[in-house]
Amino acid sequence: MVYKMADEKNDNTYGTELLEPQERYINPYTDFGFKKLFGTEMNKDLLISFLNALFSGSGKVIEDVQYLNSEHLGDGYGDRRAVFDVYCKTKEGGRFIVEMQRANQDFFKDRSLYYSTFAIREQTPKAKHWDYQLEDVYTIGVLNFTFPDNEYPADSYKHEVKLKDVDDNHVFYDKLTLIYLEMPKFNKTEDELVTMFDKWMFVLRNLGRLLERPKALQDRIFKKLFEQAEIAQYTPAERREYEASVKNYWDYYSTMKSALNRGRAEGRAEAALKMKGDGMASELIAKYTGLTIDEIAQL
Repeated sequence: MVYKMADEKNDNTYGTELLEPQERYINPYTDFGFKKLFGTEMNKDLLISFLNALFSGSGKVIEDVQYLNSEHLGDGYGDRRAVFDVYCKTKEGGRFIVEMQRANQDFFKDRSLYYSTFAIREQTPKAKHWDYQLEDVYTIGVLNFTFPDNEYPADSYKHEVKLKDVDDNHVFYDKLTLIYLEMPKFNKTEDELVTMFDKWMFVLRNLGRLLERPKALQDRIFKKLFEQAEIAQYTPAERREYEASVKNYWDYYSTMKSALNRGRAEGRAEAALKMKGDGMASELIAKYTGLTIDEIAQL
């Protein structure tokens, strides 16, 4: 299998995978790419296949979904707005929020839980009498980064979170589920793909770098996915929309990268200043911090 790889090395400090600016297939990490594949009525079979692969072995089978309004406002004036990448419900009533998260951010878990509350609150009926019975709510995060501080083992990339009792670890409430996929940790090759979940992880991880559909992805659903992902068959308007989405993707990456570099520079300067205050020789400070003698003298 031939891959279309970036000329630059990958830098996943913020989870952003570098991709070549010219691709045959859309980048699913862009807003346009993710919503094109999973957020349109004509492609809802792709979403259903992905969700069923995600829940494989659990006994949960999704036969159909209905897309819901992905933009939500709070209950009062001035409340925060939430805009989901994909928001749908099954015919059984369960609600699914599916998000592509490009990079880690402060309070990411808080944001994820906050988004879940919209799917809970909107179940309140307009009638006066209600027994508070709720339908299942699932928040699924496809993460283009890994959780900081090695929260999970290096070979663990799928995480299912529920409310549990601290003492005996039983599931206290099973109608709220948060599922996170740490995409940078998924490194299986085409020859190692066995399950449908493996295949979906592989295609999401590598779609923007592929020149053709891999032999391991010959299932009918992936035939459709690659057809829908091929940029050449888009209308001029769709191409412009995708190009704008790619630009936003790279602008966001550049902003995060610049902030990281500024933070590193400030950290080196702060460390050098402390070393200088302790009387350490400028040559040693330069060796340990990477700053020049002139830069150290100016501190």
